[in-house]
This record gives sequence, structure tokens and C-alpha cells, in this order.
Amino acid sequence: GYCYESNEMILVYDFMDRGSLREHLYDTDKPSLSWKQRLQICIGVGRGLHYLHTGTKDVIIHRDVKSANILLDEKWVAKVSDFGLSRIGPTGISRTHVNTQVKGSIGYLDPEYYKRDRLTVKSDVYSFGVVLLEVLSGRQPLLHWEEKQRMSLVKWAKHCYEKGILSEIVDPELKGQIVPQCLHKFGEVALSCLLEDGTQRPSMKDIVGMLELVLQLQDSAVNYEDSSSHSTVP
Repeated sequence: GYCYESNEMILVYDFMDRGSLREHLYDTDKPSLSWKQRLQICIGVGRGLHYLHTGTKDVIIHRDVKSANILLDEKWVAKVSDFGLSRIGPTGISRTHVNTQVKGSIGYLDPEYYKRDRLTVKSDVYSFGVVLLEVLSGRQPLLHWEEKQRMSLVKWAKHCYEKGILSEIVDPELKGQIVPQCLHKFGEVALSCLLEDGTQRPSMKDIVGMLELVLQLQDSAVNYEDSSSHSTVP
């Protein structure tokens, strides 16, 4: 809900005990999230964005998807928040984008949007791809004090993925938690969101499906390891 009285504008949210996702990824003294927790949060956020894009009469483009705008309740359920920059999406069969002044957060902005002022639902997809990399690496999208190759998280991740060394960007707190096939698939999903051509990026519905598969891969591998370690040799 919201309040707009006497020039006071206030957004009203459910109280979210755990604060923002960003507070649990870096620059924090809070305990690190497990890999499974991170995956479940990403799936929840994906479902929220899918609803915005398809679940209402008008398409809603969030325009400021970032880890600081993802709130977590006491059960670690994620909610997308802060709709201050949101826009109604393109209307009419022939319209594919909204021409609008560029707004959003540095490090998360869709290149097509800031170069051409063309906003689409795939702009949210790009920003969500950056969030996926934040979740995997436990670092900010831009670090100006890092060496040039690692300054941009997106460029660093693309480089590592192409070289087959995506494990280099993984948050040290997650060491030993991610099974290799799960890491590869997660990287594939994240980088598909970050394709330069927005039309080539998947929809949020497809992304949620792929992330659910990533979680299944993780669970299957862990359950297999557990059963193997408990098996006895006759």
C-alpha cells in the first residue's frame, strides 16, 4: 500500500525480518546464506518478476531489479520491492518497447536500454541476470578498485564461463557446496539473461523453470552423495 498526504509519500510493506538480499551477500556481519537458500530465493524473485510481466492486465516493468530491492521474510521467502521507478510496459500488438528516459541502478542497467532509451521486460531480465551473478559470487556488480578484468562482475563472469573456469567467481563461503553440473547450468541461465540482444534473452517464465531444474540437479546430487556415504559393503 501507500500513503500520499500533505506532500508526504510513504510506501507500506509487510515487515520483512531478514532485510534485503544484499545484506546477506557482502559487506555484512550476518551469517552467509547456503547455496540452496540462495537458489530458493532466486526462484522466488523470478516468480515475482514473472507475475509483474504477465500476471496483471498491464505489463509492469520493475526497472530497478537489484539485490537491495529484494526483501526476505523470517522464513527466507523473497519479495520484490521498491516500485518507485516501475513503468507500465508497451501496449498494443505492434509495440515492443517503451521509449523513456534511462533510470535504474549502475551495474544493473540493460545495455540496450541505456544506449537506445528502449525499455522492455527483457530489461528486467538483464538486471535479474546481474542479481544471479551477485548471488553466485557474493560481490557487488562493480568494484572500481579491482583489476580491470574483474572490475565488472558481468564481464568477469562471461570471461570465466567462456574459459570453463566459472568456479573462479564463486563466493568463497560456498566452497564445496555447489555440484559441478549445477554450477554450469546456473552460469548458463545467468549469462542467457545477460545477452546483448534483448530479444535473445529468455522470459522470466523460462528462467524460473531453468532455476527449478538447477535446484533439482543440486538436490539429486546431494541426495545421491548422502545415500552413497551411508551404503555398506556386504
